[in-house]
Order: sequence, then structure tokens, then C-alpha cells
Amino acid sequence: MCGIVGSLSLSKPSINVNYSKDMADKIAHRGPDDAGYLFFHTGARHNKKVSFYQNLTDNKFKNVDDMLPVIESSSSQRELNNHDYDLYMGHRRLSIIDISYAGHQPMSDLSKNIWIVYNGEIYNFKDLRVELEKLGHRFKSNTDTEVIIYSYIQWGIECIKKFNGMFTFSLYDNFKKKFYLVRDRYGIKPVYYHITQENTLIYASEIKSILEYKDYNSEVDKEALLEYFTFQNIFTNKTLHKDIQILEAGHYFEIDLLSKEVKKTQYWDFDFSEPLKIKDEREYIEELDRLFTQAVTRQLISDVPVGSYLSGGMDSGSITAIASNHFRKTGDYLKTFTVGFDLSSASGMELSFDERAKAEYMSYKFKTEHYEMVLKSGDMERCMYDFAYHLEEPRVGQSYPNYYAAKLASKFVKVVLSGAGGDELFAGYPWRYYKATNNKNFNDYSDKYYSFWQRLIPNKDINKVFSPILNDTKNVWTKDIFANVFKNNSITHSPEEYINYSLYFESKTFLHGLLVVDDKLSMAHSLETRVPFLDNDLVDFAQKIPARFKLGDLHKVIKMNENDIGKMQKTNDGKVILRKAMSKYIPEDIHKAVKQGFSSPDQSWFKGESIEFVKSKLLNDDANIYKYMDRISTQKLINEHLNGEQNRRLFIWSLLNFEEWNNIYG
Repeated sequence: MCGIVGSLSLSKPSINVNYSKDMADKIAHRGPDDAGYLFFHTGARHNKKVSFYQNLTDNKFKNVDDMLPVIESSSSQRELNNHDYDLYMGHRRLSIIDISYAGHQPMSDLSKNIWIVYNGEIYNFKDLRVELEKLGHRFKSNTDTEVIIYSYIQWGIECIKKFNGMFTFSLYDNFKKKFYLVRDRYGIKPVYYHITQENTLIYASEIKSILEYKDYNSEVDKEALLEYFTFQNIFTNKTLHKDIQILEAGHYFEIDLLSKEVKKTQYWDFDFSEPLKIKDEREYIEELDRLFTQAVTRQLISDVPVGSYLSGGMDSGSITAIASNHFRKTGDYLKTFTVGFDLSSASGMELSFDERAKAEYMSYKFKTEHYEMVLKSGDMERCMYDFAYHLEEPRVGQSYPNYYAAKLASKFVKVVLSGAGGDELFAGYPWRYYKATNNKNFNDYSDKYYSFWQRLIPNKDINKVFSPILNDTKNVWTKDIFANVFKNNSITHSPEEYINYSLYFESKTFLHGLLVVDDKLSMAHSLETRVPFLDNDLVDFAQKIPARFKLGDLHKVIKMNENDIGKMQKTNDGKVILRKAMSKYIPEDIHKAVKQGFSSPDQSWFKGESIEFVKSKLLNDDANIYKYMDRISTQKLINEHLNGEQNRRLFIWSLLNFEEWNNIYG
């Protein structure tokens, strides 16, 4: 797990090398263990037979390998400024597998013509290595990075379809003069890119590195802003930073340096259609058990300590049960981590938000080494600057508790397992699927589902709220953005098909947002988060399980408003087959428990202990948000929450997040 940065000139003879180290330094939190910089004169714009490069390290890491020159030296700087370099690849390393210098990046093959910078983990790399060795390839390290290189040499870019893991990487092939930028199937690891006015491609694991390339002029993307305040997420590949995009999950760029052709290819997508023909539910349960156990075990591979989040729910509990059993076989104990909440000022359903008691019970049962943290209302205020800085733009949910959870885990381990993905694959939000019945056609379904996902601002108010930028967003039709997520739809529709449409939609949007948040907040603390539910074999199988085995009643109507937690109807109707498969591992009162997300009691806090903070930030007429939002209309919605007329907790959180974002990046 690491951070990657780079630049590639698409027309000019040279990139600007002066920003290169700063780009990598900006994400040092992603890789505090090593640094590397590769500058390549590819020869593609001159005589393609002539190429040369500089491979450098950082003065801070000179002791790791004194064979590499350091980028700070006068001789290195002289060489960088006396020649044209059209390609730069930079890396910050968090050492997880083969923590020796053999894992240093940028890494190349033996010929020094195939180079890579890579962020992630390939969990099946040992199997691929055995296969490659049988084909004659030889390795000098025990890393998965080197396996990617020789997989590419053997199978070309199609090798990415063989990788079971999470990754982004850039790879340069000096033989073919081709450059690739790749993101994993599900988008667990993010990578961003921008093409400057000088026609230079800039890319990085985090936006802040691109901002260090001073040829980029920072500006708010007002269209993305409207998209966010409709869905509390961004469904397109836009970001709040204008002209900086995120590479979509399951996509890669291929750039031919000779022809100048830039091609973006989608190599994988979710597909919940065409369920398996197995009729017996027991067969599904047995196979699900096998694949889930295999997934968790695969993702325990590491040369550094591994732990697991442990809330009070089934997903993290199931992961912990299997992982702790594996640890006990080796005579060790799995470390587990829980964040709870001070509920002295909470009320209603919020009183059940603190799941420490359930987590402690499971820790006792699974014999883990358990650590916990208790959050109070003021903890949100204290972390807002760091939170917004690392997240880089608002995304789904009120996720600052995740920031503290990662901070806690990072004190004890370098790798932590998370339960993300279980809800989206196994229908864990049954109240979201009630739109799946009684639809005239797909358009009817889409209209109803769209209305559900307008999470922050009522449709009737959105033009008034964003009146200051209405002219800049007149071409934005959020309903079209929503509909464009669905790649296709069939002529006839059953309730099961509509549920699968919903699962597809949420995997593409909501889950993607959660993954981006988890990556940023964990890597802020130099912590790698792994998600066993997103194992390739498990996902391929889970997609094909019929919806009737995931939900108790396909026609059941459960109406809930996720903004109004206090009035949400509890249900254990979702993830039915997963509950049955996991019943052998976790206590009955856990796997049969009602669904509850990881959330803080902000409905009460925003009206109580945090009210002065909310007022000072959002009822301040000089707040940054009012550069883009109408003050009177916005404050009217805020006051409706503060006065107890409407619950707008998600809206208020998003405003606080956006205000802090403006202080840092605006």
C-alpha cells in the first residue's frame, strides 16, 4: 500500500521536473517507509531507439540503499535540468509485503525497460508467481509488484483481469513506447488525473499532489458541486476540483507515445443479471461459506501486523471470527478495534448507536486483543480540518468516526480488515429496494429511485439554494446523471430484476464513495484497509445469487428516510443468505440483529452540544459556502433542523464539510 504520482508530456519535449518531489512529498502519509523517483527520456519524440533515465531516491531514505543517487543532490538536479524528460513516475512506500529494499519503487524488469509505480495488494500474487516461474520468468524479490511486471510481460495489459486484489498503478513499456494507468475492478484504490493546458498528463493517488503541479489553476467545479448536494456523492468521474477527474473503477488508460493516441478502456463491471440456476438454497450457503472463508484468509497475507475493525454488526463480526481463528492456529491473537459514542445527550434510536458492548462480547468470544475509543460531540469539531484536508472533497456519509477508527487502529497495526461491500452485494439496505415493486416500466422505476437518492436538498429548493451559480450549472441535469449509471435495461421487468438494478446502482455509486472515503481516511494514518467482501471469486458468486435468497420478501414495503434516523424502522430483512452462512461463526443475536449502520448521534449533537459550532460555521454571513449558495435559502433549511422542524443532519454535515473544504482548497 503506497502512494503514486507522475506526469507524462503528451506533446512538449519535456515535463516540468521542478514539481516532482513536492508531488510525492505531499502524500508522504501514504508511504512513510521509502521514496523513489524515475525520470525518463523515452525518445518517442526524437529517435525512438534512444532513451535514457534517472532513477533516484530521497535523501531521507539514502540509508536504505546507497546505490541510488538522491534527488536533492546538485549532480542529480543538474542532470534533470540539462536534459528533456517526458515521463516522471514517483512513489511513496508503505512496506507491507517484502519490507526489504527489494520492494523499492519505481521497479523495473531486468532489462530496465518495463517500469511500474504501484499502490495496492494482489492477494493471488503467489499463485501467479508460480505460474510465471513455470513459464521461465525469474524474480529477485518476494513482492507482488514484481509479479505485476512479469504478468504484463507474459500476457500484456490483459493481465489485470488475472489480479485478485486492490490496485492502481502506472506502467511504462519502453519497448512499445506505451504508458498505462490502471484502477482495480471496484475502485478500492483511487487515482486522479488532470491534463494541463500544456498537454501534460498529471496523475496521483490524491488530488493534493496534482495541486502541487503549479501549472494547474485551482477552481471549484460548480457542476460537481450541484451533483454532490443532490446525491451526497459524485456519480460521474468529476471532483470538486475543476478539470481533475478520478479514473473510474474497472478502467485503464493506454497512451501510445508514438501515435499520441489516448484510449480509455473499461475492462470490468458489476453484473447482477442472469442468476445461477442452483435451486437449493443450501448449495448457495455452502459455497458462500467456502468463498467467504477463502477471501478473508487470502487477505491476511502480510509481513506486518494485521488487525480488524469490529463494530457490533455481522459483517465485521464474521470477518473477525474467521481471521481470529487463523491467528489462533499460529499461536497469536488478532487485534480488533471499535469506536463508540458518548450518548449522554442522545435520544431515540440514537441510543443504540454505541455498539461497544456487542463488540466486546464478540472480542471475548473470538479471543481477540481488543481496543476501543469513545467519541464525544466535540471530537467532530476537533478533527474537521484534518478530516477535510485528507478527504479532499466531500463524499458519502458522516464519516468522521471512520477517521478516528483508523487513527486508533494505526497505533497497533499497519493493515486492518473492513466489512465494506457486504451490504451492497447482499442487499443490506432493504428499505432502499421497496421501489422495486409496482413499476409500470424501467423509467417509472428510475424516477422513483431517483427521488429516493435526492439526499440533501429537496428538489423544489435546489434552484433557490444554488441561485448564485445557476448560470454555471444550467446544463446539469441530475436526473440524467442518475439514469446514466445504469448501463442497460431489459424489456420485461420482475421485482427481482429491479432489485438487481438497485444493487448494481449502489455498487457503482454508494459503495464507490465509501471506498474512496475509507482509502483516504486510513492512509491519512499510514494504515492499509482491506475489504474481504470484495474478493473477486466472492463477488462473482454473490452477484449471481438470486435476490429471493438475499431478501426475505421481495414485495415487502419498508419506507425509511435515512436523513431521519430517529424514525427509521428497524429490520433484519436484508442479507438473509449471508446471515445463514455466517450463523456458524457468530452469535445468534448478532447475525439475526436488525440492520444498523456505523453512525454518530449527530441528529442530537447538531441541536445540542455542537449547536454553537454549527451556528458559527453556517449561520455566519461571511461563510465561504455563500459564494456558491444563497444565504437566505440555505440558512432557512439549517434553522428548520435547529428548531426541530425537519431532520437535516446529512445536509448540515455536508455544509460543514464543504465550508472546511473551502478554507483549505477553495
